[in-house]
Amino acid sequence: MELGILFYLACILFSGLIFGKLAKRVKLPNVTGYLVAGLIIGPSVLGLIPGDIVSQMSILSDMALGFIAFSVGSEFKISYFKRVGVTPIVIAIFEAVVAVIFVILGLIIAGYEVPFSLVLGAIAAATAPAATVMVIKQYKAKGPLTETLLSVVALDDAVALIAFGFAVTVAKSIESPASGSPLLSILDPFIEIATAVVIGALLGAIFSFILRWFKSSSNRLILSIAFVFLAIALSTLLNVSSLMMCMSMGAILANVSSTSDTIMKITDSVTPPLFMIFFVISGAELQLSVIPTIGLVGVIYVVLRVAGKMFGAWAGAALMKAPETVRRWLGPTLVPQAGVAIGLSLVAESVVPQYASVIRAVVLCATLIYEIIGPMVTKICLKKAGEISADA
Repeated sequence: MELGILFYLACILFSGLIFGKLAKRVKLPNVTGYLVAGLIIGPSVLGLIPGDIVSQMSILSDMALGFIAFSVGSEFKISYFKRVGVTPIVIAIFEAVVAVIFVILGLIIAGYEVPFSLVLGAIAAATAPAATVMVIKQYKAKGPLTETLLSVVALDDAVALIAFGFAVTVAKSIESPASGSPLLSILDPFIEIATAVVIGALLGAIFSFILRWFKSSSNRLILSIAFVFLAIALSTLLNVSSLMMCMSMGAILANVSSTSDTIMKITDSVTPPLFMIFFVISGAELQLSVIPTIGLVGVIYVVLRVAGKMFGAWAGAALMKAPETVRRWLGPTLVPQAGVAIGLSLVAESVVPQYASVIRAVVLCATLIYEIIGPMVTKICLKKAGEISADA
């Protein structure tokens, strides 16, 4: 008799609860416990959750990321940008672009071919918002660093897609000088982002309009879930970023509806189990076996990406005269990398197929390292900045 998917979901929830509690005991973020739980019960260690079951749960991961992006988008209020100006935008561009430059130069200096260096280096721009948001929510962090961090990780997705689009175009022109139109290739990421943002904005406007006929918390919860699911479905249909679409929807709702804060509280009350499942599944997808395979290229990527993020964030913050806590502690909080980077690594396979296995191994190994240490580093930085309790 085969065990059903509900059994594995129960295992995931139980293990998440246990390891989340253990993580809290040693003053680590819950999300670290969830990731470790997934790693241990997943195919890489104990194999309690088979690999095919993990892949079947991808829809739950999509749902969780949709709600996380929706929540991040709700922080994009016009009143906030009136107060801080373009500071988060400048910082997001600097931290992403400098990380790309550091990795590309490091790889070229080490003797790797330019097309390979460009494609892998461009993936360094991506930062995963999920773990960061979970740490902020768990410790109820507040302050200029937290505000800037939420804005930067939200904008990072767009910057990463654009940087990757440029890098892929240049790499293609080097590999196959006569293939396609460079201009169209460069425009692709801009079109993808614009499509996601516009449709997300329309959904946000429709959402806020419909809310006037649904006053009860239960109906508003149902409506919120329906719109997030619709945004994810449309993004999949159109092959655009679901993160950007859900963020855009959340941002419009936050700016045009007086009840947006209530909506976020309602969704926050029911999403913790979904988020736990997402991070345990993410941990189960991490593969310890890739670590020995990455060699020098992996070390260059892992180290120089972090160095680039830290220096770029500091430079952007210094240029915009951001608060000292932002200049000093923002960079290390941008370590996490997951879904977007893995997605870009799959795209890279069609650009430099001869390096596909290497790029895949490096990105997966980096994801393993960044996702485990990232939440811990984020907590430490927020604590040093005085934006979470000193005894947390």
